[in-house]
Amino acid sequence: MSELRVVELSASTIVAVNNMSLKPGQEQYLAPTSYAVAGAVVNPATAWQRVVLDGDEVVGFVSANFDQEAPQEHFRSVLWRINVDADDQGRGVGRFAVQQLLEEARARGMDHVNVIFEGGEGGPEAFFRRVGFTPVDETEFGEVVAEIRL
Repeated sequence: MSELRVVELSASTIVAVNNMSLKPGQEQYLAPTSYAVAGAVVNPATAWQRVVLDGDEVVGFVSANFDQEAPQEHFRSVLWRINVDADDQGRGVGRFAVQQLLEEARARGMDHVNVIFEGGEGGPEAFFRRVGFTPVDETEFGEVVAEIRL
């Protein structure tokens, strides 16, 4: 594995992000990438979207939002989406992406980062726990709200 790095989502990387593959069963936990990209269009001042590169190869995508004025606390500093190409899962790409996100949150003066996800077999909960997120709440739709305190 080359040295991982993050770059802003751009016209030159979005096609590769859209073409990343998932492991069987993961698709039920992940909305289309276009949903995440639309968030940046709607909230360009607060959205943070990065592509994880291994050399020149796109291996991951992370989307977050930082909005001190968001009406709900768990939307003020939130990881909206993280996905790693199926062939690159288990190599530390996701952990690296979360570390980059946490550095950005600190730089913006945040004291925590939340993530909201659907629980279930084969879902993302085990990953989020491994990288340090702790469940703290539940949404009105039964999704898990977890956080990392900075």
